[in-house]
Amino acid sequence: MITLASDFGTPYPAAMKGVILGRTDARLVDVAHDFPRQDVRSAAFWLREVLPYFPPAVHLVVVDPGVGTDRAALAVRAGDHALVGPDNGVLLPAARALASPAVAGDASAPDAGIEVFEVEYDDAETESSTFHGRDVFAPAAADVHEAGTGSFESLDRIAPVDDYADLRFPAPDLDRDSGAAVGEVLVVDGFGNAVTNLPGDLLAGRDAVRVNGEHAPVARAYAALAPSERLVTVGSHGNVELAVNRGRGDEAFGVSVGDGVRVTW
Repeated sequence: MITLASDFGTPYPAAMKGVILGRTDARLVDVAHDFPRQDVRSAAFWLREVLPYFPPAVHLVVVDPGVGTDRAALAVRAGDHALVGPDNGVLLPAARALASPAVAGDASAPDAGIEVFEVEYDDAETESSTFHGRDVFAPAAADVHEAGTGSFESLDRIAPVDDYADLRFPAPDLDRDSGAAVGEVLVVDGFGNAVTNLPGDLLAGRDAVRVNGEHAPVARAYAALAPSERLVTVGSHGNVELAVNRGRGDEAFGVSVGDGVRVTW
């Protein structure tokens, strides 16, 4: 299996699939092609949450605002999986989750079980300097699939590398004794739910908290509140989430990606 994820929308992913199918008969599965455009961190977050549910596969990821520059191309082995994409950090959170699920969210954890390789290519030989998804990453993903994740370092133009762009999500500031936690909004999903980096266990046993100084009820389900009512809950990712039943939490709480969130109780 080869999965594909990008911020391309359509029709660009079709060209990547065409290249892959010219090299392998792997099963192709789309993860998403509507990640926020050029938003490496958001894509990295969602890939970390989604890819661990797949059986062993090669994961092709192209969210690449640096396309055409001197940024490298990478192939990363993570447990029984491999990831292929640009060297901008987008692969690393998912790779950690695939290799060591217990430390996937630990900003200080070492990269245990991860091996990073640079995919060497000559940009002058590619068809386009603006579409490396088709001309660099798709061929590399197909070649890694054919070689197998256990031996792809034997491929031409792939070599181990120690220096690569990293991406780690910020750790929250927790003061449980005084009843306060400060974090930030990592992503906002398509429903408008604002996902923070605050651990969900902060809400355990609580009926309500204050978010940036304003009262907000705590609930296990969106529908526990009346439509259009604000709530704080624990999302499927295990983090504190600011939401509205049948509405947009980001708008109701007045937050966007990167904004600080102070929760007190």
